[in-house]
Amino acid sequence: MALQSTRKSALVDQVIDQLRRQISDGEWGLGSRIPTESELAELLGVGRNTIREGVRALAHAGLLEIRQGAGTFVVGRSEVTAAVRRRIAASPASDAMEVRRGLEVEAARLAAHRRDEADITRLRILLAEREATHEVGDTESFVAADIALHQAVAEASHNKLLAELYSELAESLRETVRAGLGPVLAEEPHIDHTRAIEAIIAGDPDLAAAETAMYLRLLIDD
Repeated sequence: MALQSTRKSALVDQVIDQLRRQISDGEWGLGSRIPTESELAELLGVGRNTIREGVRALAHAGLLEIRQGAGTFVVGRSEVTAAVRRRIAASPASDAMEVRRGLEVEAARLAAHRRDEADITRLRILLAEREATHEVGDTESFVAADIALHQAVAEASHNKLLAELYSELAESLRETVRAGLGPVLAEEPHIDHTRAIEAIIAGDPDLAAAETAMYLRLLIDD
């Protein structure tokens, strides 16, 4: 989406709307640095003070983070997910894991209904990557591959809000998952996701949900 010149009333609100859209549409991804204040002012055709107010509003809402000397970075996709991220950070890990279970089971069910050929290809690739990184025994690579696979399932649900919520939850759990695995992966126990992913690919919602619930029970119990 191209930024458009803003010349009507309520300039700050219009700036906020356009910046928010850049974030929600993925033009500015999580962790990316947005254009500078002067660059945005030129792109939008407004004063730097107007840009500053808009950026501050989105920073207060939890979508942006202003880092002195480094720039302004995207830290949330929407006000909803930003609020969820803050709430997760203040919650016990066990509570977050239980919420994760609810999201993942429903995501698997919806993905089995709605997955398309692109989703199927992506799921197969990411499942293979997850297995390969576990065999190598590299914890950091395995955690990244594991989260990528789960996020792909959430996105295969074709429910944008669910995918965004899961993304916030997964990022909050990343450190917990990494700490639980240790620096080197043990050969056992290895919680295989193959049956759940194959059920999604086969288009079996009930089996996909059941298999997902099963491996999550093993994970939580472990």
